[in-house]
Amino acid sequence: MSDIVIEKIVRPGRKLSGSWPEVIASILDYHRATFLWKCAGLSEAELRQRSVMSSELTLLGLMHHLQGVERYWFQRRLADKTPIFKPYRIYVTADGGEWLDVADPTPAKDVYVDYLAACEESRKVFAKVTEDVSRLVQSPEFGESDVRFILEHLIEEYARHVGHADLLREAIDGAIGE
Repeated sequence: MSDIVIEKIVRPGRKLSGSWPEVIASILDYHRATFLWKCAGLSEAELRQRSVMSSELTLLGLMHHLQGVERYWFQRRLADKTPIFKPYRIYVTADGGEWLDVADPTPAKDVYVDYLAACEESRKVFAKVTEDVSRLVQSPEFGESDVRFILEHLIEEYARHVGHADLLREAIDGAIGE
């Protein structure tokens, strides 16, 4: 039995034209797949490996964070629903951020399945929440902003964390790539 958590990931192409929601949805799916591509082929121990001195950041911690990002922004803020978060052991940073505690015993495969479920939940509400992209949404982070801004913020989240994942992966086994 293989101890690899995520097998091969094939990233989808991005839509270069179409409606704004279609293009944004394709960019989000591309970034989701790129993050998983950075995690593919690694064992649970490697996904839990801290690769940057004095940082608790791990690929598994990023995966946990991104499932929370998906549920928080798509369900709580855009769809105005109460998301169901798995009871992971977390730690809170000095600035109030929540990250997966590296000592959390939840198997990496379970975190991966949960991340995939969160992304699928987001895809299911995407069409509904983008019917009116100028609709205003309240959030403690930004105050009143429209749906377009929230979706672009999600792309920022993924871009930032895919960059982190790129550095973490290179430190684990030297793998590099766009």
